[in-house]
Amino acid sequence: MPRPAGALVRCGLLLAAASAVIFLCTAALPGDAADVLGGGRTTPEELARLRAEQGLDRPLHIRYLDWLSGVLTGEPGASLITGRPVAELVAERAGVTLALAGAALAVSVPLTAALAWAAVSGPRWLRSAVNALIVAGAALPQAVVAAALVAWLSAAWGWFPPVSMLPVGEPPWHRPDLLALPALTLALPTAAYGAALLRGAIADVLARPYVRDAELRGLSPVAIGLRYVLPMVAAPATRLLAVILGGLVAGTAVAETLFGLAGLGELLVTAISTRDVPVVQSVALLAAAVVVAGLLAADTAAPRRHPKAARP
Repeated sequence: MPRPAGALVRCGLLLAAASAVIFLCTAALPGDAADVLGGGRTTPEELARLRAEQGLDRPLHIRYLDWLSGVLTGEPGASLITGRPVAELVAERAGVTLALAGAALAVSVPLTAALAWAAVSGPRWLRSAVNALIVAGAALPQAVVAAALVAWLSAAWGWFPPVSMLPVGEPPWHRPDLLALPALTLALPTAAYGAALLRGAIADVLARPYVRDAELRGLSPVAIGLRYVLPMVAAPATRLLAVILGGLVAGTAVAETLFGLAGLGELLVTAISTRDVPVVQSVALLAAAVVVAGLLAADTAAPRRHPKAARP
């Protein structure tokens, strides 16, 4: 089987497995939408009627196959709480989340590269400081990062508003000041996590004999990075980028909830609290699809790198 076809098959299997895991996890949530709608004041007969109306009384495998067929046809069902089509709800919120994830990605990618490079090159004191910063940054929860950013950039310096309540109907890119704090909340821990994974690949390339020879010949660090390191780490960096992008799309829930942005993350949090299973499943599967698409792009691009590209 040709490599692109094999990659497509693997991605299809990954998405199928992800859909099954997501469905089983949501099915295992305590309670359901009928309990939420009933408000704890309904009789067992009324609860049974609500579950029958929402299809929650059907066998698990039947519900999974119905949902999966709806996903494949672009109609993943309707919200159990509002009755609105899930595709419509996702489309309304996607713009905010994509703008937020894009802004966070624009900050995290160069910061990841800079941290990973500084962690394995330069003076010993710099490497020690950067590695400590990477470990600390990757370990900090988003809520702590958000609190620190609000305290410094909003309360102390007044650069950005502490909340990001977008006016109704206004595109998020019209108000970049409202995206700044949530984007940084996502970008800073993401950059530290990415640098922690990427620094090993960079260190491995820098330790190779031809790189040592280039250093002895007096090539600058920039030339070494562009000529030798970049071609060798392109494929793992692309895979890392795919994971980061999927994590940003899925990880917007905390930032959007903390700063009041009405995006997919906030929709996911609300859907989980109300046991709105079709919405939870669709948003989670969307994040998984972003990761798988990025991995497919990385697998497709990797063979195109000439094997001699990184040799002197």
